[in-house]
Amino acid sequence: MARRRHKKRTHPRTHGESSNGSMANSSASRGPKSMVIRVGAGETGSSVSQLVKDVRRMMEPGTASRLKERKSNKLRDYTTMAGPLGVSHLLLFSRSSTGNTNLRLALTPRGPTLHFRVEKYALCKDVRKAMRHPKGGGKEYLNPPLLVMNNFISPEPDNGRKPTVPRHLETLSTTIFQSLFPPISPQTTALSSIRRVLLLNRELPQPQATTDSVDVPPYVIKLRHYAITSSPSGLSKGIRRISAAQKMLKDRASKKGIPNLGKLEDVADYILDPSVAGGGFTSGSESEIETDAEIEVMDVDHKKVIGRKQANVVRKNDSENFNDGTGTQKRAVRLIELGPRMTLRMTKVEEGACGGKVMWHEYMNKTEEEIREMEKIWDTRKRGKTERKRIQRENVQRKRKQSANGEEPPKDTQNGASVYDSDDWESDALEAEE
Repeated sequence: MARRRHKKRTHPRTHGESSNGSMANSSASRGPKSMVIRVGAGETGSSVSQLVKDVRRMMEPGTASRLKERKSNKLRDYTTMAGPLGVSHLLLFSRSSTGNTNLRLALTPRGPTLHFRVEKYALCKDVRKAMRHPKGGGKEYLNPPLLVMNNFISPEPDNGRKPTVPRHLETLSTTIFQSLFPPISPQTTALSSIRRVLLLNRELPQPQATTDSVDVPPYVIKLRHYAITSSPSGLSKGIRRISAAQKMLKDRASKKGIPNLGKLEDVADYILDPSVAGGGFTSGSESEIETDAEIEVMDVDHKKVIGRKQANVVRKNDSENFNDGTGTQKRAVRLIELGPRMTLRMTKVEEGACGGKVMWHEYMNKTEEEIREMEKIWDTRKRGKTERKRIQRENVQRKRKQSANGEEPPKDTQNGASVYDSDDWESDALEAEE
């Protein structure tokens, strides 16, 4: 049987998809999926709408990039469809009547939900305008970003005061953010697939700040999104330009940046002459480029099966160049910001999905008596809900037995409708999905 043709350029495969078009394993297909939703479409404004598009771009490929909201859509519409579609996270952007932009990060189907106020944000277009050499979107968005988190667990206070945010809630928020993207295994993940990094940095409150201070927020997260670029280190400017020109020759439309060697007799004149190449081997500082770090990676360029003589030639060339002969090469890593930027201030944590008992609130502090009263109220509601589900389950089982025995389903005396059209079936179906 002939192999199925797959378009590589316009239809790239995901991590878990094999060559025959099927998923390699069930764990890859059950990775985290998210929906970035604009609640109250038409009322949020153009800036928040563009921010939603930028966040969708940042969350790719495990997100609904072409989601269309309507003014008539309610929150229940998204939570109901999250189960059949396999959506695990909901990011809900909204704008309050006072003009504040809010973000809710909810786990489906049972929660919890983190409430944030977006104090400051910058769109991707604003970040590109501020950069001299911005980096456009390309193959970076075919793979999920690398998540880097800092200061999510605060140290114990030295003055004996209680922490502003309980330790179990800090651990909970850390787990929620970690579950946004699939985990990375150092043994199986290819280094070339990590092209982006998402940085979440929590600003810890000052030690002298007290729990009663209003000016100092207890939980603030700054979000930054970068693209990872790398290049061989230890090369002069002329060699770097020639190496970049080889990649440009593949694209006939792009001729900018290719050096002109027509007036030179030998390529050595371009590399060694500092006046021609813009910097030869005359100074060691000229071969150093602006980088964030320098790492050693495995050399995976030579995968072709070659003979022993050709392998010796390749090994000799590598030892003469930047490769040290141990199968590794030094590469300079640089981060280029893609956007968006956000400063998130946590205001509330709820137990359910966009509802339920409030686990923590920034502005409201309850006494122990009020907490006990609130627990009694929620226990009463929980028992009532459990009893209603039990009655509905018994009714559905009774109706199924009557249908199996061939009995005619009872009719409603008012409109003649069957009792099978009641809401019991819908409630039982939703319970089965949960």
